[in-house]
Amino acid sequence: MKKYESYKITKNIWYSKIPSHWAVCKVKHIANPYAGGTPSTVKPDYWENGKIPWLPSGKLQNREIISAEKFITELGLNKSSTKWIKPNTVLIALTGATCANIGYLTFRACANQSVVAIDENNAKSYSRYLYYMFLSMRKQILTHQTGGAQAGINNEEVRNLYLLTPSLQEQTQIANYLDHKTQIIDALIEKKEHLIKKLQAQRKAIINEAVTKGLNKNAPLKDSGIEWLGIIPEHWEVVKLKQIAEAYGRIGYRGYTTSDIVGENEGAITISPSNMKGNYMTFDISTYISWEKYEESPEIKIYNDDILMVKTGSTYGKVGIVKNLKKKATINPQVLVLKSVKINSDYLYNLLRTNYIKYQIETNVIGSTIPTISQTKVLNFSFPLPPNNEIEEIINFIQIKMDIIDKTHKLIETQIKKLKSYRQSIISEAVTGKIDVRDWQPPKK
Repeated sequence: MKKYESYKITKNIWYSKIPSHWAVCKVKHIANPYAGGTPSTVKPDYWENGKIPWLPSGKLQNREIISAEKFITELGLNKSSTKWIKPNTVLIALTGATCANIGYLTFRACANQSVVAIDENNAKSYSRYLYYMFLSMRKQILTHQTGGAQAGINNEEVRNLYLLTPSLQEQTQIANYLDHKTQIIDALIEKKEHLIKKLQAQRKAIINEAVTKGLNKNAPLKDSGIEWLGIIPEHWEVVKLKQIAEAYGRIGYRGYTTSDIVGENEGAITISPSNMKGNYMTFDISTYISWEKYEESPEIKIYNDDILMVKTGSTYGKVGIVKNLKKKATINPQVLVLKSVKINSDYLYNLLRTNYIKYQIETNVIGSTIPTISQTKVLNFSFPLPPNNEIEEIINFIQIKMDIIDKTHKLIETQIKKLKSYRQSIISEAVTGKIDVRDWQPPKK
């Protein structure tokens, strides 16, 4: 793609060199940004049977917003600071993990106080161009971020962000060009993400089949005696979890308060469900408790090959196995740890992720607001178990298959990362004038 005929130098730190006929301006000069609000969550009549779409900041994922999951009533709208936002409006997330995320609203809706709507107020700006412009401004937005865990920016800071304003005709042309290019890239990304989902399903199917039916397809079968368990290999036995492992949790006197929370180098990691990511554990972002509290409960100190299960909260039933633990660790009250495991720990980890266990989890969980599975019920989970020599064969088989799937998975993830980077670079080049798309024409169908 060609460049513009001439450029000019500006004194703006974000746009030092721009096309000669472009201008730098603040958001407030071409739009009227305003934040939303949240109706009281203790007032049922603000939410129940609501018809008005209402968006939290987590809904902003740097793409078009085409649906809503939460709705408020007319009364909730009238009794709160939230406001109607018209279709085709750019939204910016102000706080937390989504700070500086952008959304393009395609329907009429409201949003919470952590979302700012960019309502262009004159004929000098085109919302679709602004959407791509803001996608290129993440670094500038984040320089205004202040605060702790929920660090963010405010509406006034959004008003004073700098952007570029070519003519309305040129904005429209740039937006059309980027719509075309990003649609192609997004379609490729979607296909690759679909491949990852297929790999995940394949992974699950291989593990489930291996640890519930074994590797010998011709092995004689028998009725397990349990309706939901069905047929199992004849030489396998049905056991309860308590026969092959012990479970420990942080309950009663072993609990802790915020006063026990310390800095990274002042105590031990206290593992929470957020440390359990898919097929692995991650400790990059962790909470730490004092050494005194850590030493108080030796039975829940965590070591490599310990198996963890979430017993309380929205992710109840999630399972993790600890590998490559480099720091001392314990667990928080939401998690159980399985110790003294009498079989291969990797085998038990895979077994606890099968449909057999998921069925028992769902039939034993109690509580709707805070779902919980008791330690006693977890230890009474039943499953089929082969002899030890067969367990080792199954684990070796699974490892070979998983290595192949993992390599393919990583390759596809790398490809997706490159496509997303390419997408971002195309957007940045177009909206900052590094390329001239004024003569671009969409391909003929």
